[in-house]
Amino acid sequence: MEIDGADFGLPSFQMCLKLELFQHSGSFKARGAFANLLMRAIPPVGVAAASGGNHGAAVAYAAMKTHVPAKIFVPVVSSPAKMARIREYGAELVVAGERYADALAESERWIARAGALAIHAFDQEETLLGQGTVGLELEDQAPDLDTLLVAVGGGGLIGGIAAWYAGKIAVVAVEPEAAPTLTRALEAGRPVDAEAGGIAADSLAPRRVGELMFPIARRYVNRVVLITDDAIQKAQEALWTVVRIVAEPGGAAALAAVLSGQYRPKPNERVGVLVSGGNTTAVDFRR
Repeated sequence: MEIDGADFGLPSFQMCLKLELFQHSGSFKARGAFANLLMRAIPPVGVAAASGGNHGAAVAYAAMKTHVPAKIFVPVVSSPAKMARIREYGAELVVAGERYADALAESERWIARAGALAIHAFDQEETLLGQGTVGLELEDQAPDLDTLLVAVGGGGLIGGIAAWYAGKIAVVAVEPEAAPTLTRALEAGRPVDAEAGGIAADSLAPRRVGELMFPIARRYVNRVVLITDDAIQKAQEALWTVVRIVAEPGGAAALAAVLSGQYRPKPNERVGVLVSGGNTTAVDFRR
């Protein structure tokens, strides 16, 4: 979607919104889920995944379409909208622990016993390949981009996209102050545990970034921008007010960097903003 920064009350500049919330299952995660299920051998017991919610919904959807059993583990912070999608697609849902890392640990214990194929949300080669198709598409749809802003949780999305562009444009990571996974990793020189809170905890707070994406980020991610929960909420409101799009907190995070002034486009800079997901019950149309 092409839009002028002035529509959001900013100085005029060209902005392209990549609307991944319209993907199957409500987020970009469907790309990585299908890459896994189509590229890997699936045992009879099926697949299993741990997720803040969006990856689980994507794996459940891909499993439904490929007729594969799926068991999805989510933490209690996962939104009701995401849990409902997982159940709707026919997967078995297990709620385990407070945060993504807890659900991941529980899923790994079950996988070891049952022999299911683990579909990792971000630290899996096929997952990065699938998410990288966002970059492939965007390069065709908006070939004159100078900069692309991408929200970061575990880093599968930005890792895949940054690997695709390989320095041809500036790729900027956006993280909540309450979940600075890539920031902490870059400071330490390796993936390390970070805080895992904030309003986008169900999509952007896995505790640490993936091992596979980290060298890609060090080489091809130009900078990291930190944003507040308040900025995320204002970006959600702006997306609804200006373009009538309902995004979840993690889905609005990249735009929040621009609207809050944490990322300031240069004159004549053409900026891409990834709106990554829309699985939320924040709007009640029955009122």
